[in-house]
Amino acid sequence: MSRETLGLLLGFIGVVIFGATLPMTRLAVESFDPLFLTLARAAAAGLLAGASLLARPVAITRQHLSALAIIAATLVIGFPLLSGIAMTTVPAAHGGVVLGILPLATVIASVFINNERPSALFWFAAVSGGALVIVFALRDGEFGRLAVGDLWLGLSAASAAVGYAVSGRLSRALPGWAVISWALVLSLPVTVIATFFLWQPGYASAPANHWGALAYLAAFSMFIGFFAWNAGLAMAGVARVSQVQLLQTFVTLAIAALILGEAVDTATILFAVAVSAIVFAGRRAPVRR
Repeated sequence: MSRETLGLLLGFIGVVIFGATLPMTRLAVESFDPLFLTLARAAAAGLLAGASLLARPVAITRQHLSALAIIAATLVIGFPLLSGIAMTTVPAAHGGVVLGILPLATVIASVFINNERPSALFWFAAVSGGALVIVFALRDGEFGRLAVGDLWLGLSAASAAVGYAVSGRLSRALPGWAVISWALVLSLPVTVIATFFLWQPGYASAPANHWGALAYLAAFSMFIGFFAWNAGLAMAGVARVSQVQLLQTFVTLAIAALILGEAVDTATILFAVAVSAIVFAGRRAPVRR
């Protein structure tokens, strides 16, 4: 197996894990405030990350700190918080389609962060895909207007795109699992203390499946998923691996239907297929590294 093929395979594993993030978030916010949920999952993941680094130490230098700070701000706090707020107002299936633009957003971020140079065809696909997502959001919005949740989803996509691009760059110097582990560990003083102060007595009586959703978000969405994802970004490149993320929309739709019982109508599936097709066309366009 070539290095690029292995990178794509690892990216696919990460995508399958990440595909459950929105449905699990939608489930968890029924009992937990989005800010508490964000910090609690980061604190729990940080403890797992700390144990991993103790078992297998990976040294970092001062040159790594700025990148780790960006990753912490965008992936540890930014995306979970913004998507959590969005899940209080829109269904997970809706969010899965809107976030279908994330692969293109990731490559756009990589243009500025990693000096990748897409062709004109890529930019055409980027604009077309973005326009289609806006049309979908307007269709599902009240009286043809963008739902507030769509704005939060857009911000969460931007946050994740920057975080992925920086993670891909840093994962060339450090193991992919160590990148997310150090970002989580460096965030621990804030996440643990904030979780303690944001705790509410009513959380203790939350249903078991809501606690299970929080546990999944901490262990898999925030930690284990990045083991495969970051390694894939480093091996095959940000632009190439982000293509695999097209499948995340369909994983999210399936899980939203199975776990949350959300109705996924034909129009939603068609929009998901159309967005994926446009993004795939853009990903097939040349990108110089």
